[in-house]
This record gives sequence, C-alpha cells and structure tokens, in this order.
Amino acid sequence: MADIWKERERALENEYIYRRERELIQKMRKETKERLIRELCRNRCPKCGEEIQAMTFRGVPLDKCPGCGGVWLGPRDLQILSEKDHRTWFEKWFKDEEAAETSRAAGE
Repeated sequence: MADIWKERERALENEYIYRRERELIQKMRKETKERLIRELCRNRCPKCGEEIQAMTFRGVPLDKCPGCGGVWLGPRDLQILSEKDHRTWFEKWFKDEEAAETSRAAGE
C-alpha cells in the first residue's frame, strides 16, 4: 500500500514539474518573440516596413518614411510646429485637404 502512495506522490510531483517547465518555456518564447520583434522592427515603418529616415522640418526633428510618406513626431513636436507657424501651417494643411476633396468631387 505504501508503494502506491509513493507512486502517486511522484506522479503528482512530476505533473507539477511538467506544468511549471511548460509555463517557463511559454514565458521564454513570448519574451524571445517580443525581443525579436523590437530588434527587427527598430527604425522601420509600421505600415510598409521601409527604413525610416530622420529629418528636420522647420527646426523640429521628426522621422519620415520614404516608402509611404508617413511622418512620426515626438511628444511635443506637433505643438512646437503649430506655435512656429501658427496660422499658415494649419491653413495650408486644411486648404490642401479641401482642394483634394474638391478635385475628387469634380472628377466624379
């Protein structure tokens, strides 16, 4: 009878060790995957995958993708840009949008 209990105890211990190791392996896989993603995607456009290039626009550093034209600003960069060229910057931006919409509507 004692052998049966010892076997049961060993089986439970083996099951615990198996679960614990499986959890550790899953955790290691997840961490490795995250690290690889960060390494491979560093300085890459999230939309098209091209390497982004640092540039300066009106004294504000930003990143631009040569492939799709995406632009990334730092935390305060949009505020700095709007303060530098208060009205003309936003007016030009919105006028370009309105002109594009007007030309699309005229083309239909």
